[in-house]
Amino acid sequence: MKSIILSSKLVIIPFAALVVSAFSCGNSNGSKAPATTTAAPEKVASISTLISEKQFNDLFPQRDKFYTYAAFIKAADELGQISIKVTRRATSVYQYIRTDKKTGKTSTVRQDVDWNEDWAKKKPDSTFTVDYGNFCTQFSTEANKKELAAFFAHIAHETRHGVNATYTDGLMFIHESNTSQSYISESDEYPPVAGKKYYGRGPMQLSYNGNYGLASTCIFGDSKILLNNPDLVETDPVVAFKAAIYFWMTPETHKPSAHDVMTGKWQPNAVDKAKGRTPGFGMTINIVNGDVECNKGENMYNMNDRIGFYQFFLKKLGITDTNCACSCGKMEPYKY
Repeated sequence: MKSIILSSKLVIIPFAALVVSAFSCGNSNGSKAPATTTAAPEKVASISTLISEKQFNDLFPQRDKFYTYAAFIKAADELGQISIKVTRRATSVYQYIRTDKKTGKTSTVRQDVDWNEDWAKKKPDSTFTVDYGNFCTQFSTEANKKELAAFFAHIAHETRHGVNATYTDGLMFIHESNTSQSYISESDEYPPVAGKKYYGRGPMQLSYNGNYGLASTCIFGDSKILLNNPDLVETDPVVAFKAAIYFWMTPETHKPSAHDVMTGKWQPNAVDKAKGRTPGFGMTINIVNGDVECNKGENMYNMNDRIGFYQFFLKKLGITDTNCACSCGKMEPYKY
């Protein structure tokens, strides 16, 4: 799943961002970020009420020992304490405000250099919030399990070793097999660190320096943590799962988040309808790796493997998706 501007290898450029270099970090050059504030802490639901350790182990019987149930639950619970408010000013001037719901601390972790320029203020701001606490917890148990099955389907496909047609071979790879590639792209805001490689790591195969920096900003509130140490995604299982959940929950340049698709929040506009994009599991394939797997007919192997994993996990979790729009075979991928 490779694409310098998106794949499930996590070229994760948030919704409304034109390119990674269009952003500035709050502590980088540019206008001074607002002061940090603190509010009352919030209580967040735990995904552990949705799936047990026994169920998790049963879903991934051949998994690498790196991928544990405890790490998955801790990642979901800890990242669930974070929300990100993204505001776009003019066409490509952004501000990111990160809230830690556990402590009530709110701080600006990114603010574009032109944020306070008069020309940037002439158009109304547009804003959206990503609440990571909504990952598989936002709706009914059945709806949450359906979202979890979709998430598991993608991470299983991304990390399977071999193809055994029984869908038991997920979460076997910690990083991609070829680690000789650096996956470095030009980025003013997230420049690569000398000697570091940004190849695919973790359940969703996070790759490219821009995406490591962006994921790090939202997960940690500091872009340099993963830029300086991308190996954290393959040495710390909690960080690995956080990166995968981050990808699942965060809208991209022209795309909704997979979370919004699976929970019904996203509905296609006229352009989407004309390009065959409809709500359902197939749309998540378009989000994850559409340029490679979608609009190629119904016999695309990788697409069908994801669908097979999804149907396998649905059954294992005791639910169905009777109206599943599972295929993206006639769905036009997004272009950058």
